[in-house]
Amino acid sequence: MFKRGIVFCSILLVFTVSFTPVFSLNELQRATIADPRLENTFGKPITDNVNVNQQIQISADITNKQEKSQSFVYLVQIKDKSGIVISLGWISGPLAPFQKLSPSLSWTPEKEGEYVAEMFVWEGLINHNALAEYTKLQINVS
Repeated sequence: MFKRGIVFCSILLVFTVSFTPVFSLNELQRATIADPRLENTFGKPITDNVNVNQQIQISADITNKQEKSQSFVYLVQIKDKSGIVISLGWISGPLAPFQKLSPSLSWTPEKEGEYVAEMFVWEGLINHNALAEYTKLQINVS
């Protein structure tokens, strides 16, 4: 009698595992980050080089791909041509189901050179699980 109970529990466990939804989103599909861009303080696109001491906005479009709300952090790090992070900033908040948001962070370059802005969308600063693949943007400062 005892052996049947163990077999029954094992079958029940296998049965419940087999009904795990196959349509659930994996970690990097919960949001998207698209259209990375540089803008001036009025939201107009910057299409040419950036000047030293010119304040710019580093923007992207993020979209919640889930049917539920989720918290997010939009994090931007700027690296110089040696790969050293010279600026780091973030914005956090909630995203409603399927909401599209265009956050931006400002940066004012102090020196000429070539830079890369890397943009991330994470669950949070403590729980930094990525919600989407990161993207990057070249910045030329003269």
